[in-house]
Amino acid sequence: MAESTCTSGKEIRVMDGVWDRTTPSSDASDAMLLAHGRDVLARESDAIARAAQHLDTSFCTAIRLLESCTGSIVVTGVGKAGLVARKISATLASTGTPSHFLHPTEAMHGDLGTLRRDDVLLALSQSGETEEITRLMPHVTAMGIRIIALTGRSDSTLARSADAVVCSGNVQEACLLGLAPTTSTSVLMALGDAMALVTSTLRNFTSEDFAKRHPGGNLGRQLGTVEQSMRPLSQCRVATVGDLVRTVFSKPLPSRRTGAVMVIEHDGRLAGIFTDSDLARLFERRLDELIDEPIECVMTRNPTVAGIGMRLRDVAALLASRRLSELPVVDADSRPVGLVDIVDLVGFVRPETIESSVTDEMLSDTWTSKKVSEERNVDAAHDSSERAA
Repeated sequence: MAESTCTSGKEIRVMDGVWDRTTPSSDASDAMLLAHGRDVLARESDAIARAAQHLDTSFCTAIRLLESCTGSIVVTGVGKAGLVARKISATLASTGTPSHFLHPTEAMHGDLGTLRRDDVLLALSQSGETEEITRLMPHVTAMGIRIIALTGRSDSTLARSADAVVCSGNVQEACLLGLAPTTSTSVLMALGDAMALVTSTLRNFTSEDFAKRHPGGNLGRQLGTVEQSMRPLSQCRVATVGDLVRTVFSKPLPSRRTGAVMVIEHDGRLAGIFTDSDLARLFERRLDELIDEPIECVMTRNPTVAGIGMRLRDVAALLASRRLSELPVVDADSRPVGLVDIVDLVGFVRPETIESSVTDEMLSDTWTSKKVSEERNVDAAHDSSERAA
């Protein structure tokens, strides 16, 4: 493949030619397309890096205003900056800082009434001279509302109207024409993210807080708790330690099939777990006579469990790391309240990480225990016979 280099942004140079805005699309090679795409990404990432280096104490002033705001952070902008403003407002709101978007034109036609004295206005304009924004500033100031300017020019009309200025700098747009808002909007977006996240840190925003604000989608599900996806005890198979394996599996299944039996002590505490896979292993190892033994003889003792309130993402990680298919959920007293089956967490855990909860070594130990038990029973019967004689 031909190597490529970029020039000032007006043209793209590659080993087999030069591509500028006058080049017919039919003459654009793959190398030219790749060079142009990489140039756009490089320009935008470099501009963000420069903005990070140039942050000063004005950024801190803006953060203090956001953190101390007892009302709402009202974000405004028009055009592409307006779209960025909407996103910044959404990020603020989802990370613990109440916020909403205000269209500057609508504000001049009645929506100024949505502003309150304890709000803070965050105004976006790369030039700092956007008419819709600059016309709004005197009215906001008259209401006693603090203003933060997010702009490319610290000497602009917008900056002079603000209590704090976060400057994105004089950036060169990534398009060959140098006109389409690209690099500038990327920098504004990145600075908005920085402001929102630093503010959320100051406000001690936690994953629990995020879960309350984001209950939907994959993020919301990951931050949900195990109670939201577990099968309640009424839909689980439960046996006591003295129940025979045959008896346990001859009982009618609950309304939802589960792949495990939770075994409890007589006081209700969880004693162990026995899975369908464990039952199949008994037959595979020709140990089917064990089905007429108490289930405590073949169960897995002290199984891995999830506690009430555990995050689903942590439950999924636990299932994957321990290679389990089922996970009992217990309360503070170790009493089972439900069960998580791997099929309930489709999309969280990769299938190849799942394995039976009972290993060949465990079965070998079970077989040894059974033989010892049988030998003791035989000895006891022999002693009884001798006494009777």
